[in-house]
Formats: sequence, structure tokens, C-alpha cells
Amino acid sequence: MSIANPLSTSPNAFAVLECFHIAGFALAIGTIALVDFRLFGFDLLKQSPAETARTFEWWTLGALIVAVFSGLLIFSTDPDMYYLNWPFLIKMACLVLAITFNYTIHRRVASANLSSASARLAACVSLLLWVAVIFGGIFIAVIPVGLG
Repeated sequence: MSIANPLSTSPNAFAVLECFHIAGFALAIGTIALVDFRLFGFDLLKQSPAETARTFEWWTLGALIVAVFSGLLIFSTDPDMYYLNWPFLIKMACLVLAITFNYTIHRRVASANLSSASARLAACVSLLLWVAVIFGGIFIAVIPVGLG
């Protein structure tokens, strides 16, 4: 006897879940980007990169939790479609790298007074990883399933 996933059978559940997923990523990436822009030297908030990172750290963490858990629920609707889709695999690899980078190197660079070249490099890597996550998510729906 097979049990149907309620997210697959409800006409609106997937759409609502995807809204939470996108909103979570938008908030998380937005707060991380604010720190990156401070590392680039933009005086958006009149705070140091360390102060900006501290200001938004709980918003970033909460938004990442929403994005990851809603993503797991979205994955549960059709796992075969996702793990056979190379943009999804790229998104997951970039997501792991981006989260790891954010909570290690990026955090250390933001809290230290490093040279502007080091800070800018860290900001570039951070933004590139998060943009790759976004594009991976967009192309999941565009690229046909299949690793061949």
C-alpha cells in the first residue's frame, strides 16, 4: 500500500511551500549581501561589516532554516525528479559550499579588520556562491530531468 504525499496531492500546498522557500532564501541572501556590500566598502548602513553581520545574524540563520526545511519538503514531493536533475545537484553543492563559507571564512573576514583586498575577495566568493544557488534553483524547472 502506497501512501500519497499530501504536498503532492494538494493543489495549493506546493505553491505555498515554494513561496516560503523563496522568501527564506531572499531574506537570507539579502542579509548576507548587505554584509558583502559592507566588505566592498559601501556605507549602506553606516556600520562596520562586523556590526552589520551581528545585526542580521539571527535573521540570516532563521531564514536559512526556513529555506532548508521548506526545500526538504519540496524535495519530498518528487525525489526522483530532483536527484536526477543536474541543476539541482549543482544547487545543493553550491548551497553546502555557501553555508560553510558563510559560517567560517566570511564570518571571520567580516569580524576582522582585514585588508580591503581580502575583504573584497571574500565578498566576491560569497556573492558568487549565493548567485549560483539562485541560478541552480531557477534552472531546476528549465532543464529536463536526466544526468545524461
